Amino acid sequence: MNSNSAIATPTATPGPAAGSWVRQDLSGYRVANAMVDVLKTAGVQEIFGQSCPTAIFLAAEAVGIRQIGYRTENAGVAMADAAARVSRQISVITAQNGPAAALLVAGFAEASKASVPILAIVQEVPRANADKNAFQEIDHVALFGACAKWVRRIDVAERAAEYTERAIRIATSGRPGPVVLLVSPDVLSQSCLPTNALASQGDDALGRFPQDRMVPTRARLAKLADALLAARRPLLVAGGGIHISDACAPLARLQQIAGLPVATTNMGKGAVDESHPLSLGVIGNVMGTRSMGKHMQSYVESADLVIFVGTRTNENGTASWSLFPEGATYAQIDIDSQEVGRNYPCLRLVGDAAATLDALADLLEGRAAAVASARLDELAATFERSRQAHREELAPYAESEATPLRPERIMTEIAQSDGDIIWAADASYSSIWLVQYVRSLRAGTRFITPRGIAGLGWGVPMAIGAKIAQPQSRVICLTGDGGFAHCWAELETARRHGLPVTIVVLNNGVLGFQINAEESRFGTHTQVCHFGDFDHVAIARACGCDGMAVSDVAQLRQALEAAAVSDLPFVIDVKTDPRAFPPITAFEAQLQKVPE
Repeated sequence: MNSNSAIATPTATPGPAAGSWVRQDLSGYRVANAMVDVLKTAGVQEIFGQSCPTAIFLAAEAVGIRQIGYRTENAGVAMADAAARVSRQISVITAQNGPAAALLVAGFAEASKASVPILAIVQEVPRANADKNAFQEIDHVALFGACAKWVRRIDVAERAAEYTERAIRIATSGRPGPVVLLVSPDVLSQSCLPTNALASQGDDALGRFPQDRMVPTRARLAKLADALLAARRPLLVAGGGIHISDACAPLARLQQIAGLPVATTNMGKGAVDESHPLSLGVIGNVMGTRSMGKHMQSYVESADLVIFVGTRTNENGTASWSLFPEGATYAQIDIDSQEVGRNYPCLRLVGDAAATLDALADLLEGRAAAVASARLDELAATFERSRQAHREELAPYAESEATPLRPERIMTEIAQSDGDIIWAADASYSSIWLVQYVRSLRAGTRFITPRGIAGLGWGVPMAIGAKIAQPQSRVICLTGDGGFAHCWAELETARRHGLPVTIVVLNNGVLGFQINAEESRFGTHTQVCHFGDFDHVAIARACGCDGMAVSDVAQLRQALEAAAVSDLPFVIDVKTDPRAFPPITAFEAQLQKVPE
């Protein structure tokens, strides 16, 4: 007897236990449609996410919002972060409840520190199953509490659009940052009335940032203007907030009107034209041999007026709060009142960077011409001598033909790339090599680096996100082999979405920063700082991408030329000197100078 015929087939009658998997009716207008309509009004063109909440993606597809599917959530949130930085438009990412949501946390911590607005729509378990140990149930409110500006659960269908709009406004106003909406599948599938189109109620359209451009009082601005006119050695330090505020043009205007020397932090890189005679380059904890900062340090340490704009005055940006002189007068411009005066007692100017710098320039226009001319006459020649000293000191490294290649030489070749380029880099040494040795020749050039909390492995997905936001620009990413190993899989993401980014891998077989940090503290380093040899080009080709392995300068030039015209993501795997490290001041004693 056929055993199958002896088995009775029960009637499939869904009961309470099957509630999570019952077919959902998404016909008509549902909560998912209401939320997506708000996103559409806010200018959202893509949602980063893999599959859940599915109702959101189906509703988004219906109105022309595309889905960017990635391989891992931690890479996806880095893509969303970079897309927001480049476009100055809120990014949206989704996650399933549980482990997928947890993988957003590190990226949200980066976005929170770097002031980047991202909306996460996180699926909850069905309401009837809450607090019963449902599949992958965790406390999402507690999970995101330390890394998001605002976390709310949508439980009422009629308020879904309201909460979505409110989340976007909170993310993009004040100091921008990530926000989270929690919503269960049973709520997303509920019927509701269509929402009316939302009118902009801020300085910029809904979804753009910053939403509101506040300025300090005229009295505070006048006090700073008078201090600028009186200062003999003023210095403005531009942080990443310049880019967030789109304040590069106002900063350039102020620099010109006031004859104002300007330096940047790592995250502020690109805020000014570094060929300007009063631009000092990047300063902070990377002012050792081979850095421009080393040769500008005497001016920084003798400044009598220091103006911080859009910077957290954090450890790296201030050389552990030791770089700037105790006797200087300080002023700080920031949208976040909690950052103003955090580490330096100062004249407080709470306001949007762009609006405040423009207002300050307005006060100085017509009053500062003589002062600006005198500063330019006095300082331009001094700064040019410092630049020449830097070029001479760097030359043995930047012109070296030795193999494995020195990173300084690699950067010299990469910097020759022309056209409209967005630069991206991984955390740790890659971002430092990039901001030290690729000059910003236009105010507003973007250098996208995860320096908020400096998470390793985010460089490549950030490059992908930048390319999504600005597909007409070329994107060149610098990463180490340690960081690249975190995100190989996203090469397939780039290929699938037609994003021909150029990825330069510094292949030195070590975790460079870890070696130097451990040697500095303990005189030795741990075994895991070394790992095996990898064929990164083979990995790229396995993902449907292209690439070239490089061991000398001629091959590097050939690879860069091939990458520039490639229609595929292109990996350049460069054999790199494992002894090399950037000019971090604290590691100066470990420097092995190359023969001149």
